[in-house]
Amino acid sequence: MISDELRRLGIELPNVVAPLAAYTPAQKIGNTVRTSGQLPMVEGKLPLSGKVGVEVSADDAKDLARTAILNALAAAASVAGGIDRIEKIVHVTGFVASSPDFTGQPGVINGASELLGELFGDDGIHTRSAVGVSVLPLDAPVEIELTVLVRE
Repeated sequence: MISDELRRLGIELPNVVAPLAAYTPAQKIGNTVRTSGQLPMVEGKLPLSGKVGVEVSADDAKDLARTAILNALAAAASVAGGIDRIEKIVHVTGFVASSPDFTGQPGVINGASELLGELFGDDGIHTRSAVGVSVLPLDAPVEIELTVLVRE
């Protein structure tokens, strides 16, 4: 069970981050849940802001991607009926606000993908996009969207 893996790793699933605008954090249609973009918020605040490759290091951004995917899992679990109802990770889209010469977006988003692999094993293998952008909401360095399958 995923809740057991979280405990084993010493990770507590955060509360769902309140929306910053007119949207819902996650939506379930059939056996699929898709999340809105999740920032690496911790207790309602961004731990770091700015562009990766300028104000934020790639290593720090990778940690932020890990935080953002936990927020995405929390959002998905909130409409799936709990974290243990998530059966398979389908797709991750990662946005990295970065300097024009930064090309390490895939390594940053590995922070999310590697955690999903630790938690879900083979069911954590997913398709993915890692996209560099000029700016994200609140000047966040990273934003993650998640699509999962849910046990019926």
